[in-house]
Amino acid sequence: MRIGELAEKSGVSRDTIRFYERNGLITSTAGESATNNYRDYPEDSLIWLRFFNGAREAGMSVADLRSIVEAVAGSCDQDHARKVVQQKIAELKERAKQIETVVEFLEASISS
Repeated sequence: MRIGELAEKSGVSRDTIRFYERNGLITSTAGESATNNYRDYPEDSLIWLRFFNGAREAGMSVADLRSIVEAVAGSCDQDHARKVVQQKIAELKERAKQIETVVEFLEASISS
């Protein structure tokens, strides 16, 4: 599907789609016509874009998304994908604990 159709179906702007492509999160191929520069996006791009939207709204970084995409790439194994996401959840929970510790330290340092 072309970028306009993908943007319409996903609710994501063309610029955002290009951003994700530049960052290696989705891919496209050259269209069949040799007379234009149109790009074709696979159907699974729509699924990924919906996932990225939710993840970005939740505060996930592009680096976090890239690690998920790279771990799942080429694998249609849903169990593997689930494990990758569960690992990312565990990493984020640990990061949240670390941040909370820093916040508590900073709060204590200004209340003295």
